[in-house]
Amino acid sequence: MQHILTTVFLLSGTLLLVDGCQRKPAAEAPQASSASSNPQSAIHNPQSADAMVLIQGGRFTMGDQDEPDAAPHEVTVSSFHMDKYLVTQEQYEKLMGDNPSRWKGPKNPVEGVRWSDAVKFCNARSKAEGLQPCYDLTTWQCNFEANGYRLPTEAEWEYACRAGTSTAYFCGNSPTQLGDYAWFDRNAGGRPQPVGQKKPNPWGLYDICGNVWHWCHDFYQVEYYAASPKENPRGPQEGDTRVVRGGAWKFSSDNCRSGYRYNENPGYVDVCFGYDIYGFRCVRNAPGSK
Repeated sequence: MQHILTTVFLLSGTLLLVDGCQRKPAAEAPQASSASSNPQSAIHNPQSADAMVLIQGGRFTMGDQDEPDAAPHEVTVSSFHMDKYLVTQEQYEKLMGDNPSRWKGPKNPVEGVRWSDAVKFCNARSKAEGLQPCYDLTTWQCNFEANGYRLPTEAEWEYACRAGTSTAYFCGNSPTQLGDYAWFDRNAGGRPQPVGQKKPNPWGLYDICGNVWHWCHDFYQVEYYAASPKENPRGPQEGDTRVVRGGAWKFSSDNCRSGYRYNENPGYVDVCFGYDIYGFRCVRNAPGSK
């Protein structure tokens, strides 16, 4: 569903409204809940924030029959590596030299990042490891043949999130067990939480739902699924907003469904600023994948 945020964010007591980003009025404003969190009996401690999971390629049914912009359709994706965790503030600041996050904490997911900030991080990470950067920072085009880091396509993200399941959530058709895997409005305590504290999905990905929305590579388009290719779809050629997936700490469990789509302005120019609900994780092509 084409959602444009309506929530007004108060940062440092100042109401920030930036017309230059062409932000439209929000259609709905999910409110944070005061419900207490439900911590796991054994908190996971990430040993390496740079760890990646090999996602073996395959075919799956992408979409959500209850959403007008997400008609279920069959998609095949090639193998790729995906970060086991969301990019943390510690990782981001070490590489980029600053930390735009509102909710400070070295193991917290970096937030307040625009789509353009996320791809700049991908390029910087690639260069730091001697890999070929994927993005042209002038045109914002992605070279999918490069061996460096990039944002996941919307199809890659959903394939990894579903982890072989076909239910509304990777943990079932109801959100009953979601609190074991994700931070959302009923258990996050009104703020994002350190990565890796909840259980991973069946393919070993932590916080793939909840905590912060994930920026994806793709432009957003309501009708895109009707015309998208069946193999490795990469989104429309152009658009005004980029796809975000997975839900966030101040949104309801409904937004954590595997097929639920959301979108936001990518913030190509410095006058635009990021919100504290957007973060990301990186992917890389697996050797030998198309």
